[in-house]
Amino acid sequence: MTTPSISPLLNRPGAVAGAGIDAGVAAHYGQPVPEQRALETGKALVDLSNRSVVTVTGPDRLSWLTTLSSQEVASLKPGESSELLLLDISGRIEQAPAITDDGETAWLITEASHGAALAQWLDSMKFMLRVEITDRTEEYAVVGSTAPLPPEALGELTPVVWQDPWPQLGVGAESYAAVAEEDHPGQDYSWQLTILPRQQLEAVVAGCEDQGWKVAGSLAAEALRVAAWRPRLASEVDAKAIPHELDLIRTAVHLSKGCYKGQETIARVHNLGHPPRRLVFLHLDGSEHTLPAPGSDVLAPKDPSDRDSLAGERAVGVVTSVARHHEAGPIALALVKRKVDTEATLVVRDIPEQTEHDDADSAEEQAAAEEEAQEPTPVYYAASQELIVRPDAGQKVGRPKGDFVRKPR
Repeated sequence: MTTPSISPLLNRPGAVAGAGIDAGVAAHYGQPVPEQRALETGKALVDLSNRSVVTVTGPDRLSWLTTLSSQEVASLKPGESSELLLLDISGRIEQAPAITDDGETAWLITEASHGAALAQWLDSMKFMLRVEITDRTEEYAVVGSTAPLPPEALGELTPVVWQDPWPQLGVGAESYAAVAEEDHPGQDYSWQLTILPRQQLEAVVAGCEDQGWKVAGSLAAEALRVAAWRPRLASEVDAKAIPHELDLIRTAVHLSKGCYKGQETIARVHNLGHPPRRLVFLHLDGSEHTLPAPGSDVLAPKDPSDRDSLAGERAVGVVTSVARHHEAGPIALALVKRKVDTEATLVVRDIPEQTEHDDADSAEEQAAAEEEAQEPTPVYYAASQELIVRPDAGQKVGRPKGDFVRKPR
C-alpha cells in the first residue's frame, strides 16, 4: 500500500494537523475562518497531498474504463473532467475516482485510503487490453482550489487539472434532489484539483502566496463541500451506499450506458423502487459550541425537548460529515432512512470517546479512574433537516416491488 509522507506544509507556523480521513495534511493554519473566506473567493489553495493519484495509459484506456464503470468516458476529450463509480455486484459503491484525460493518460484521483486498492483492482482487470495502470501517489501531490492557480506560481509547469462537475447534470444523468436545479446550493460551488509533481509542491504554494493567495486547511474545503451538498467517498459512502441515496446519479452515472457490474441495481432502483436511505443537510444547534463527530446517531424523536427519553431513542440515520461554515454556522450531512418525516426536527446524539488512563498507583486513583471510565454522557444537538434526496426519488415506471439492493443468492 502506498503511503505518502506527511505533508511538508505541516511544518508551517500555526499548522494544526488533520485527523481521520484528512490525516497527513493541515486542518488549518491558525485562522480557519479567514482561510475559508479566502478559499471561497478564489484566493486560497488547500493542501490535499494525502490524496492518491492513479494513472491509466494505453490506447484502450477510456473505452476500458467505460466498460468497468457507471460512467461513459470513452468520448472524454483531453482536458475534460468527469467522475465514475466502481460498484459491487449489488450496486454498492466501492470506488468513486475523479477522472480527467490529457490525450495520452487518464488521471484518477481518489482518497488516500482507496488509492492502492483502486490500482490493484484495475490491474487485475486488464486481461488482454492495451492499458497500463500505475499508482503515482509518491510522485504527485494534489491541491484544491475554487479558482485556477495563478500562472505566475506555476512557472513552466503545465499541471493536470480536474474540474468538479458537481452539481451539473451529465449526459444520461438525472437529479434526485428535492430542489430545482437553479436552487441547488451547489450552483455556487466551484472546485478543482490540480496535480503537481510532489517535489514542486512547496514552490508552487510559495508562488501562490507571492500572488496574494492564502494557504487554507482541509476544514475550509470541507465547509464549502458540505454547504454544496457534495458527497465524498471517504465520508458519505459506507458499506451499504448506493448512488441514488447520495444524488450521485447526477454526475457519476450514465443511465443509458451498457453493461457493468452493479448495473442491475442502478436500473431497478431507478425504474422500480426508491433508495432505502436519503442524504439530508442539517443545520445544527450551535449553542453547545462544539460539533458532533461523524458517525453520531441521528434521531427523530416525538419530543426533541425531552432529553430523558433521547438516550434510549432508536437511531434513524447517521451523521457523515460535519463542518462549521463561516456564514451558515454548524452544518452537517447525514444519511437517514427514506421514510423519516421530512418535517420532523431531528436530534444528533454524539457520545464522546472515553479518555484512556494509565494504570493507577493507589486505591484512590483506581477508584477515581473507574468513576471516570463510566459511560460518557451523550451530547445532543437539535438539527433542522433540509432535503437533498427527495423521498419519492426513483420508481420511474411506477412498479415498486421488493428489496432492490439485497445481495443475490
